Amino acid sequence: MNTNLTLREIRRDEFARLGALLVEVYSQLSGFPTPAEQPGYYDMLANIGRFTEKPDTKVLVAPSADGELFGGVVYFGDMAQYGSGGTATAERNASGIRLLAVSPRARGLGVGKALTQACIALARARHHEQVLLHTTRAMQIAWAMYERIGFVRAAELDFQQGELSVFGFRLRL
Repeated sequence: MNTNLTLREIRRDEFARLGALLVEVYSQLSGFPTPAEQPGYYDMLANIGRFTEKPDTKVLVAPSADGELFGGVVYFGDMAQYGSGGTATAERNASGIRLLAVSPRARGLGVGKALTQACIALARARHHEQVLLHTTRAMQIAWAMYERIGFVRAAELDFQQGELSVFGFRLRL
């Protein structure tokens, strides 16, 4: 992990910038639905700041020294707020991670790993037994990183988002 990275909760003045980064990153994924195919999903990404209004939910960012956002992620301390398809929202004694994105300009700096590990630390602080997340085949870099960290496939958490297969992962703490 890059020890020069700073991670913190998002500030209100960063909502639009992180939303734009999420839209940029997700819309460039080969094999991922486009904004035209899933406009509601991209509206959610663009308005990422809305997640800060949910109970037990944090939006974490990795800003550069000059204020550029290297990446962000949403942490859920209450799976009822997770908002995915499938059965994940019914899981108990669990935290969730959604909507991880790393700027193309910051790839290879350990941003995604640092954000994921920050969420794991939040789950441990809550004494949760597990952390859940979902990813897709279009997100192979993230998928491989999650497995290196110790997440394992949890097929019982899989679901379909339109035509897109979404795959569940679980990390036991």
